[in-house]
Amino acid sequence: MTESTVTSTTTPARSVRLADLPSLAGQDLGASARIRITQEQIDTFADATNDHQWIHVDAERAKKGPFGTTIAHGYLTLSLAVPLFWDLLDVDDATQVINYGLNKVRFPAPVPVDSEVGATAHVAAVEPVTGGFQLTVGLTFTIEGLDRPVCVCEMIIRYLGPA
Repeated sequence: MTESTVTSTTTPARSVRLADLPSLAGQDLGASARIRITQEQIDTFADATNDHQWIHVDAERAKKGPFGTTIAHGYLTLSLAVPLFWDLLDVDDATQVINYGLNKVRFPAPVPVDSEVGATAHVAAVEPVTGGFQLTVGLTFTIEGLDRPVCVCEMIIRYLGPA
């Protein structure tokens, strides 16, 4: 199991009830805590996905590459959507939370090893679904010291209540 470093939360998680989700439409949820991406995490992700491209796992070769170090896989960065988003919103009476998918994903910049990745979230839409609500959330992933995002995506999450 890999170990990551999580820095303190920039914005406390907003706690809401399921019935209040529609009031979040159009709102920004703030900035999450940051998670440090270690070489151990990158290597473990490479093993799990069978993506051992040298830019991710060969530190010596990567020193001479375009970024001067190894970088995280784009999909490793994207996999942080769940913990970073949970840091921003807690629906305390939801009995089930479903990661329903993604509409759009882009990786505008690399994530060098030992970077701390955080995210901001904007609730673009809230729609009723059977048993609850579906949120469309724009996530923007950043690392300190870089002017552009490292990942942007539109995540779809369903919050359901008691049957």
